[in-house]
Amino acid sequence: MANVSHPRGDIGSHPDVDEMRDRYARMLGGRDVALVDGPVFLLGLYCAVSPWILHYTTSQPALMTHNLIMGIAIGLLALGFTLAPERMSGLSWALCAMGAWMIISPWIVGSSPDTGAVLNSIIIGVLAVVLGAVCAMTARGSTPRA
Repeated sequence: MANVSHPRGDIGSHPDVDEMRDRYARMLGGRDVALVDGPVFLLGLYCAVSPWILHYTTSQPALMTHNLIMGIAIGLLALGFTLAPERMSGLSWALCAMGAWMIISPWIVGSSPDTGAVLNSIIIGVLAVVLGAVCAMTARGSTPRA
């Protein structure tokens, strides 16, 4: 019977070692963006549930629906950053645009929003802009230049 067990240790003698190293480098190449996936996802989750946390669901039904949709969209962006960071890095700037929209949305979507709803949207918006900029700069810095 042939000995098919492989000794543990150095894989330098493996016939596919160069291909495995290249693949490993490609897999880790765009993962710098992954550092902000969690905070972006949590921001989206909070944005979606914030009308119920701050109790403005009955006084601002349009803003409630708006925050729910924006929160889901931000959460989906975070999932995209996690699953395909090399393809989603261009959408980092979209997160910045969504943050800017969140800052001004209480006055456009809402009808005479109270201070809590306004501050909530401004804080979510500022955090989205900051996280989007960090994500975009990180992706830009990790993109290999030819």
